[in-house]
Amino acid sequence: MKNPKPSLLAFYSSITVAIFSALVAAILSFHLLNIFILFITVFVVGYIVFFYAMQIFIYRKIKLVYKSIHHIKSGKEETSLKNKLYEDPIEQMNKEVLEWENEKISEIEQLKNLEVYRKEFVANVTHELKTPLFSIQGYIHTLLDGALEDEAVNKMFLEKASRNVDRLTNLISDLEIITQLESGSYTLEQEVFDIHMLTQDVFDSMELKANSRKITLSFKKGCDEPFYVFADKEKIRQVLINLLDNSIKYGKETGNTVVSFYEMDENILIEITDDGNGIDEQHLGRLFERFYRADKSRSRDIGGTGLGLSIVKHIIEAHNQTINVRSTVGVGTTFGFTVVRK
Repeated sequence: MKNPKPSLLAFYSSITVAIFSALVAAILSFHLLNIFILFITVFVVGYIVFFYAMQIFIYRKIKLVYKSIHHIKSGKEETSLKNKLYEDPIEQMNKEVLEWENEKISEIEQLKNLEVYRKEFVANVTHELKTPLFSIQGYIHTLLDGALEDEAVNKMFLEKASRNVDRLTNLISDLEIITQLESGSYTLEQEVFDIHMLTQDVFDSMELKANSRKITLSFKKGCDEPFYVFADKEKIRQVLINLLDNSIKYGKETGNTVVSFYEMDENILIEITDDGNGIDEQHLGRLFERFYRADKSRSRDIGGTGLGLSIVKHIIEAHNQTINVRSTVGVGTTFGFTVVRK
């Protein structure tokens, strides 16, 4: 077979090149079309999303405007609403982050304070328990070592051991009361009663202790009459006992403790005033803390668990009422608390 003529070969080559070029162009056109369609699709979708987001943003702003106008007309204008209208979103986010940071710092400080308080509480309880326990142990060991046969000291040591047992019992009892009050497990049994008569009963029960220091217990002039209140009678009795006991312990020998009643709208204010040495101002803010003693050495010599005022505070707060103290060194101290009037 003969070779094709050059002209025919050129013709076939040109046809092949043309077809190939057409195919390449078609392929390129197809890809460009796809890219163009994709671009158009992204643009349209982006525009729709942006338009929708702007609608929501404008709607919220209009809603805030109407809400602000409504509050202004009704006399309840809120600065926070006006601020929200003009706040920059980034600035608002920054503000929220700073608020969150401050909140966490505050929580950390509270946890640190609680940890310090816990350590102090454990140390105080340990000390308060060790003191009478070591005393009891010492007296018993002395008796076992031969003092039990010595009639001159055996009764005295047994009496001292007994007093320390009573101190331990009172401490445990007071801790139990505080735990109940703090946990909210104690239910108040409230009733209407005459607090003047209840105070007189407490006067009678503490007469011997008051007489031992020649302290007079009395009512303020004009207060020797019935004053009816609504509260847990036995718990208020405990409050009066603790406060009057403090006034006898720390009041001036041959001095006076005076109880006053004041009608205050829905409440009755009860004040217990002594004419003792008073309490320095630096101690007043901590008097109601557990185991806090303004004069540690003198307080332990006098006795007590160091929980009396803390119990008083918890009882009054359980009644949703308040207690306060004011004192002047060299003049005396006044404790005052409120109860619901009836």
